[in-house]
Amino acid sequence: MKSKTISTIPIATFSIPLPCVAMSNKARRENTLIRALGITGLAILILVGVAGATPFAYVTSLGVDTGTVFVIDTATNNLKAVVPVEGWPGGAAVNPAGTKVYVADLSGTGTNVFVIDTATNTVDAAVDVGVYPWGVAVNPTGSRVYVTNRYSVVGNDSNNISVIDTSTNTVMDPVNVGLSTYNVAVTPDGKKIYATNSRNNTTSVIDAVTNKVTDTVPVRDHPSDVAVSPDGTKVYVTNTGSNDVSVIDTATNTVTATVPVGNGPGDITVSSDGTKVYVANWQGNNVSVINAATNTVIATVPVGITPLGVAVIPDGTKVYVTNAESDNVSVIDTATNKVTATVNTGKYTLNYPTGVAIGPFIGSNMTDQSTRAISNVTEDIGIKETNLSSSKVKNVVVLNNSNNSDSESDNSDSSSGNESSENNSTPGFGLLGGVTSLYGGWYGGWKLRKK
Repeated sequence: MKSKTISTIPIATFSIPLPCVAMSNKARRENTLIRALGITGLAILILVGVAGATPFAYVTSLGVDTGTVFVIDTATNNLKAVVPVEGWPGGAAVNPAGTKVYVADLSGTGTNVFVIDTATNTVDAAVDVGVYPWGVAVNPTGSRVYVTNRYSVVGNDSNNISVIDTSTNTVMDPVNVGLSTYNVAVTPDGKKIYATNSRNNTTSVIDAVTNKVTDTVPVRDHPSDVAVSPDGTKVYVTNTGSNDVSVIDTATNTVTATVPVGNGPGDITVSSDGTKVYVANWQGNNVSVINAATNTVIATVPVGITPLGVAVIPDGTKVYVTNAESDNVSVIDTATNKVTATVNTGKYTLNYPTGVAIGPFIGSNMTDQSTRAISNVTEDIGIKETNLSSSKVKNVVVLNNSNNSDSESDNSDSSSGNESSENNSTPGFGLLGGVTSLYGGWYGGWKLRKK
């Protein structure tokens, strides 16, 4: 191997006087000001990118040969990526940074939660959480994922919530809750967890620090899904058996209102401003829109057959609804409360879509962090400017830029995409029939028996 000779130049060779090299205090201040303005400008551009970033809808589907997560660009309602996973992906949640999607395998034969990297749209890891994972929720910092392990045997210790440490993708000590726990939600401050127990008509309140149940709230018949208002003051629980929604005051953990909705209310979501609540009524084939101030239904929106999943994008302009037996996703315009589009999956089969999660979630938490980054920069340029390159901010910029890439869709209109789904959905039904007998639960049984 040849050695390399590195030439050196003695310092004395440079005849520039030292005083000329030294920067005057005035020039130093001007340079600091320029750096501050430049970095602040960059921060403003990042904030604009954050505010205008288009979120993606992650739709879980039975698939054909294997379970599939469809990634939908909510700006165009076109397919952006297809992520194959094992089993039957059901419940899903996106972390606040928008970097990971956590998807439960509700097939009854698998025990995993799959972790999808949103930058590459590939499965990062599979976390074994125990029997029958169902509902998924992520805490506000993204450090913990809560997964309900649905089971229907009285006294069985599997009636619990698995807690995933996201830094290691390992399962911590579980939270023991009620019988046949279906879904779970975390308050915006991360201090409380609410979980619905379908077989004993209650909702458990869990301390997120101790992972212990601190209260049990009686609700109506067969509670299934749960959502928390953005300010953390209210929890909404869908009661599938009594066709209504219980409104829980989180300060007292008591039901303060009961809102009649459509037939078979299941999934539920709250708009980011907290003014509206959307309920997917899977038996009624519609979505109830609740005015959160009056606790009354202000609109009923017809969608496809058997709507199982519902999610609203952060700016509150669109609601995405998965129609399991129509094999498509309806898009509701929240200004008119009408379906204005159907997601176009092009040549890909959207077979029995079940759940939907929206991300990245551009909420007050991220805005606060970006604002603090700007403040830190102006306080101390030399030390704090690196805060602007935090993983959360960088990921939002990457996802925003990715919207300019070409869609994987064949650019056909929505109706042609749906016809493709209908014509090619049959091969997946064998798995569906097989898992039906594994779901002894009341709510899940209803949903599966129809197919």
